[in-house]
Amino acid sequence: FYFRNKHRPFLLFVSLLHVHTPLATTEKFQGRSHHGLYGDNVEEMDWMVGKLLDVIDKEGLKNTTFTYFASDHGGSLEAHRGDAQFGGWNGIYKGGKGMGGWEGGIRVPGIIRWPGVLPAGTVINEPTSLMDIFPTVVQLGGGAVPQDRVIDGRTLMPLLQGTVQHSGHEFMFHYCGVFLHAVRWHQKNSGTVWKAHYATPVFQPEASGACFERGICPCFGEGVPHHDPPLLFDLSQDPSEENPLSADTEPL
Repeated sequence: FYFRNKHRPFLLFVSLLHVHTPLATTEKFQGRSHHGLYGDNVEEMDWMVGKLLDVIDKEGLKNTTFTYFASDHGGSLEAHRGDAQFGGWNGIYKGGKGMGGWEGGIRVPGIIRWPGVLPAGTVINEPTSLMDIFPTVVQLGGGAVPQDRVIDGRTLMPLLQGTVQHSGHEFMFHYCGVFLHAVRWHQKNSGTVWKAHYATPVFQPEASGACFERGICPCFGEGVPHHDPPLLFDLSQDPSEENPLSADTEPL
């Protein structure tokens, strides 16, 4: 692929099976990690991504290639084999895969590399979306997004290059399947990010942060109560979504 296209613009999209159950891992990487089969799978994925980047570097394309690595969701907390948990870990964030509202299901890091254009080591703490890949790629390719419809994504380039300080998404809508579970409001000219939850799955056990008894949390119906008024969080102060606000605690 690279040899055919290294002298002209190209788009390479790689959708890895790693790190998804059943965690298919070649023999070479089995037992390599201190964190079981899941860790082995992560290490093999790291090796695969490294091989891709090595070819880009070897062909002299590093400074002219925009590389974006991300995931489509947070760790799948309920995934297990026997007593071993195989679904990753979401740190301080509540919930996981299959939960359309909680941060642990939807907040993932994006890692971007473009040495010729973007400075190394920059950390941007702004909400973006995988929907932003489309308008970003269109812009980098010299095209224009369709004008006959609403495009939900926003090009990432102004944010990455520092010409703007905030994401183009003032609001982000978080669905579980076709059901709206939560809405995020990134208040303009402020570092405050509000999050309203309209529906949340009931965890089993209640304090576990996941639906272990079901195997995965449902999106609707029994086990997904609706909140009226919605649960409201200030993510800039409470990223773990532990303390819902009320009119008494937050008059605004």
